Amino acid sequence: MKIDKNKLSKLITGSAVPLLFLIICIFAIPLSQFSGSYLINNIITRLVRNSFLVLALLLPVMAGMGINFGMVLGAMAGQIGLVFITDWGITGAPGLLLAALVATPIAMVLGYFGGQVLNRAKGREMITSMMLSLFIAGIYQFFLLYVCGSLIPFKDPAMLLSRGYGVRNALTLDVAKGFDNLLLLKLGSINIPIGTFLIIGLICLFTVWFRKTKIGQDMRAVGQDMHVASTAGIPMDKTRVQAIMISTVLACYGQIIYLQNIGTLNTYNGADQAALFAAAALLVGGATVAKATIPNAIIGTALFHLMFLVMPMAGKYITGSAMLGEYFRMFVSYGVVTLALVLHSWKRQKDKEMDRSQFRIAVNNPPDK
Repeated sequence: MKIDKNKLSKLITGSAVPLLFLIICIFAIPLSQFSGSYLINNIITRLVRNSFLVLALLLPVMAGMGINFGMVLGAMAGQIGLVFITDWGITGAPGLLLAALVATPIAMVLGYFGGQVLNRAKGREMITSMMLSLFIAGIYQFFLLYVCGSLIPFKDPAMLLSRGYGVRNALTLDVAKGFDNLLLLKLGSINIPIGTFLIIGLICLFTVWFRKTKIGQDMRAVGQDMHVASTAGIPMDKTRVQAIMISTVLACYGQIIYLQNIGTLNTYNGADQAALFAAAALLVGGATVAKATIPNAIIGTALFHLMFLVMPMAGKYITGSAMLGEYFRMFVSYGVVTLALVLHSWKRQKDKEMDRSQFRIAVNNPPDK
């Protein structure tokens, strides 16, 4: 059986990022000295906690807008919903559903605003969405620091700062494990939250179904070539806004799932790293800023958080210092996005060289007539 060298080369370059991090994890796991059951339990927990946020990035990539770092806007909306239902004293899964209901219109408005801004920054969507998230973070913090407790009354004074208004820096969520405990399967020391996995499965089914709809096909066309899509009569700007709005709302739900798993809310900084870690996980799974799939999101989440889990202990045993292990983890987590983007750029360059090589071969060796 003859192997096409060009196809094999494309497969290797396309899998370079996940293979690299798989190799890193294979070396780091024995150095960390964690037991197998401990690693499995933690990977399941981190998949449940983070997968929804990573999957929320897929539609903007399909629409040609790259990584949506503006998903932080949706995460902030989700946190506002959790703050309100904590004050109202609603617990469990009903509290989480109500938090999502409260946060959805906020996320839709923020997503619409973000989409309109990004339409004025075509070709620079990723850096623009990152700057936009920093701008909205200021408004979010002003709302929680000065509006909550003063213009918006709170029933629970324990949630407020000593001055009588402004939400405290950290809140314990009464809705902790609300989804995780719905259908919890225990296999020895391993806990599998079936309920939350079913919710993650729903967004996967939604993404597959949505791609087949008219709006999904329009997004794909816009992502492939905006000029051709516009010529074909597709409302390009409207389609891009819809992609950002859906991504922002999904990020809102993803942040609610993330925080119910943790059980505490870092009120003012809890959403800051949501986009960075989600983007890193997606890129580690082999996605690019131009193409991302559900397997990229799931595999990337598992690989990235496995590395995030074992690296501090591996660094500690190598260097003899726990502090250096923590620095090593931060270095890896921030460096992974840069490395993945560099490798993506290298892959694109390699693909162009192979395509030019195939074109020259076709020109120099025309088929016999």
